[in-house]
Amino acid sequence: MPEEIKKERKKRSLSLIQPTSIPTLGNYLGAMKGWPAFQDDFDTVFGIADLHSITVRQDPKKLREQTIQLYALLLSVGLDPEKSILFVQSHVPQHSQLGWLLNCYTMFGELNRMTQFKDKSQQHSDNVNSGLFTYPCLMAADILLYQADIVPVGADQKQHLEIARDIAERFNGIYGNVFTVPEPYIPKNGARVMSLADPTRKMSKSDPNPKGTVYLTDEPNVIMKKFKSAVTDSEMSVRYAEGKDGINNLMTIYSAVTGKEFDAIESEFAGKGYGDFKTAVGEAVVAELEPVQKKYKEYMADKAYLQEQWTKGAEIAQRVSQRTLDKAMKKIGFLAK
Repeated sequence: MPEEIKKERKKRSLSLIQPTSIPTLGNYLGAMKGWPAFQDDFDTVFGIADLHSITVRQDPKKLREQTIQLYALLLSVGLDPEKSILFVQSHVPQHSQLGWLLNCYTMFGELNRMTQFKDKSQQHSDNVNSGLFTYPCLMAADILLYQADIVPVGADQKQHLEIARDIAERFNGIYGNVFTVPEPYIPKNGARVMSLADPTRKMSKSDPNPKGTVYLTDEPNVIMKKFKSAVTDSEMSVRYAEGKDGINNLMTIYSAVTGKEFDAIESEFAGKGYGDFKTAVGEAVVAELEPVQKKYKEYMADKAYLQEQWTKGAEIAQRVSQRTLDKAMKKIGFLAK
């Protein structure tokens, strides 16, 4: 009888993104560009976190449109439904169910310390709802449902992963080994992209200055215009140094899309003005996004295909997540169907 060789199980990674706007160049270079490679190294789960988005009031029509657009963009950057679970969060009711259970295993004081709740409460003082307060419980459910081993996180999400770990450890401490306790994963090649209008602040979907943010679906002429108006300094020397926030940001972007090191970039633009450099960065970004935008237009022209994929994704996500939910409910003491 031939000896059976067991393949080591790939670690599972999970990433969710909100459909509150078209993703930015910062989202792309900071995370999304690296996601297709994840599919070879990890058992990958990707989701559109539309339930999270309603902690802030959304226009219903716009929310639906942006969810479709984001699904198309995730496919366009290289996510493969044959390799990954790719779903819309509201299509998987297990998220809300486990979210409620975890509410009951999360302490009020823990939620009260969350910095994002404080920040968003100030930004949306006319709508400080309980969903905004208990948001980390749903985020914990998103992660724990899929028994994720790793969660790629930026600095602004680290606190939410820490509370998810605390909730998992508390639940496991009471009922035994129910949830995998996830580890943070800091992508090696993720670039931190700042606003083109204020390079001391992160590029953001919610930036009130339209010149500061490049969106993945911006037309080439719009991208070029934004880079040409990017804030720099008066030195006129392309080099990475403290106090040169605008140039540092442009060098980071240029490096991320061309693969060139900072030294090589400094040599390439030695003796040249900022105008030349801004044009080169803009052209490099246009070239980087061209295949993404081409695929995006193709997917958006075939809504039936998109619907077929998110329906399949929901079915797979429900099967996987239901196993975890059943286990948790049994441990708590709920009556089985």
